[in-house]
Amino acid sequence: MSPRAAEAATIGVFWVGARRAALVLDWAIGRLVEFIGAVLVLAESGILFAGVVSRYVFDSPIIWTDELATFLFLWMAMFGAVVAVRRGGHMRLTTFIEWVPPDVRNWLATVAELVVIVFVIELILPTMAYLEVQESTELITLHISDWYRVVALLVGAGLISLVALLRLVETTNLRGFVSSVAAVGIVAGGLWLAQPILMTMGFGSLIVFFVVLVAVCVGIGVPIAFTFGIATLSYLSLTTSLPATIVINRMDDGISNLLLLSVPMFVFLGLLMEMTGIARVMVNFLAALVGHVRGGLSYVLLGAMYLVSGISGSKAADMAAVAPILFPEMQRRGAHPGELSSLLATSSAMSETIPPSLVLITIGSVVPGLSIAALFTGGLLPALVAALALVVVAWWRSRKEDKGASERAPLSTIARTLLIALPGLSLPFVIRYTVIMGVATATEVSTVGVVYTALLGIVVYRQFDWRRIYPILVETVSLTGAVMMIIGTATGMAWALTQSGFSLWLVSAMAAVPGGHWSFLAVTIVAFIILGSVLEGLPAIVLFGPLLFPIAKAMGVHEVHYAMVVILAMGIGLFAPPFGVGFFGACAIGRTNPNDSIWRIWPYIGALVVSLLIVAAIPWLSIGFL
Repeated sequence: MSPRAAEAATIGVFWVGARRAALVLDWAIGRLVEFIGAVLVLAESGILFAGVVSRYVFDSPIIWTDELATFLFLWMAMFGAVVAVRRGGHMRLTTFIEWVPPDVRNWLATVAELVVIVFVIELILPTMAYLEVQESTELITLHISDWYRVVALLVGAGLISLVALLRLVETTNLRGFVSSVAAVGIVAGGLWLAQPILMTMGFGSLIVFFVVLVAVCVGIGVPIAFTFGIATLSYLSLTTSLPATIVINRMDDGISNLLLLSVPMFVFLGLLMEMTGIARVMVNFLAALVGHVRGGLSYVLLGAMYLVSGISGSKAADMAAVAPILFPEMQRRGAHPGELSSLLATSSAMSETIPPSLVLITIGSVVPGLSIAALFTGGLLPALVAALALVVVAWWRSRKEDKGASERAPLSTIARTLLIALPGLSLPFVIRYTVIMGVATATEVSTVGVVYTALLGIVVYRQFDWRRIYPILVETVSLTGAVMMIIGTATGMAWALTQSGFSLWLVSAMAAVPGGHWSFLAVTIVAFIILGSVLEGLPAIVLFGPLLFPIAKAMGVHEVHYAMVVILAMGIGLFAPPFGVGFFGACAIGRTNPNDSIWRIWPYIGALVVSLLIVAAIPWLSIGFL
């Protein structure tokens, strides 16, 4: 064997050994962070519910519950972000990389992982500086240094970089790894050498970092949260003299908003609803009521999504709770598989404004002065308008295809299924009542729903699989980490755009659009349909909400009305092919080929656009009951 061949063999053996070691270490880290994250979800639920009981039942509020919950929430978010990295749970756009050959796709995936590693490494030094600042800050009721809370950012960043690196060793060969490092290094070096030019470009540098760099990173599959983060840090480091610790501060403020504590609790609630059979009994009642008419199961699907959707915080979870119950029978009645996935996707877009929606909670947390309770009230009618528009299309499409040739259910069956479903159907009213009557805050009400759902599963429906609790807790912490990372980095990015003067330019540009607030709404609709498709909606709301809502208010558009327009437009983009990832998620859950749905979905998308225009034109639909 030649010396070169022997050297190559030695390197190959070393890489195989490194891969085995990486698998073991990755597994160990995964088990640890999943366990800690699951424990933190349970702890948060107990703390928040204890606050409700002590205040409302015993009239003796526990003053430290909110601060302790906020303290633990940052740790939960960071451990959740690590879990999401391991499970591939961070939001990313995969449309473009699916078009390239497998070898190129794998190489781009390696580059994307390296970008994640570069970002979290960039976080470490400014995070350490931020820790020094916060060390002297004492938490008011817990009487400990804020350092113990903020260090979660450093621990999370370190674990994310380690897990991403281990994943690279597990999934790539040495040649691909080296070439990917070289590519990332060339881009980073080029930007560093161009620093004198970038500093003199003014708004042109914004295009380089927040348009070109973001577009490239999103296109090659870098998770959106990390794309926002690396664009922001790179912009500040190369074009300004501002300290990077400000970005860490903004991320901390974005993630640690007390209102966002309801996110993991509502995710937990939605997953419990599916496990305890509440979603199933709701669907059974609707099927007994209208399932016999032509196209009746299409109406059942829409009604079920209206009732179930929005609680879990995950559209995939909402669709997965309904589709397996209805799709087999709908296909037996002759429904085209592509038609089913099209209706499932657009019904998910329709239900984005139905409380308690994760999107509504997020908007209420990032837009100062916007009441989440008002958003909950304002979201019902816009969703109903969209649902009725989809009903019209479903009725029209079912005229020539027999989807309802079944016998009418007896009144006794309808009454029996209603009686069974009634406890589950009361859940949205229980949640709303506890908020309106002051029993619980918008943050705490989710834990009331969790306890209520658990009691229904144990006592009423006798369907509570204790073995599934741990996987549900892990799924909850993973989704929470993914969402919080987006909110944190998007908050930092929005601050950077504001400091650059972009927000003032945006205000003047939007105010100069001829046609007043009607033109402003039209531009908003087009913009958020595009952003919802490219950025999966939620990041776009976190990024542009603080900038656009003050403009809307200045132009005389009610903030709740504007929120409904934004959310519906975002939902259309999220579920519209060919870029909307929600569309492909619906096809995956419905087990249909996207090619069978891509041409059948457009009448439903058209109905959603019409309903959006109606909601935009009639503000009363959003604010009539405030």
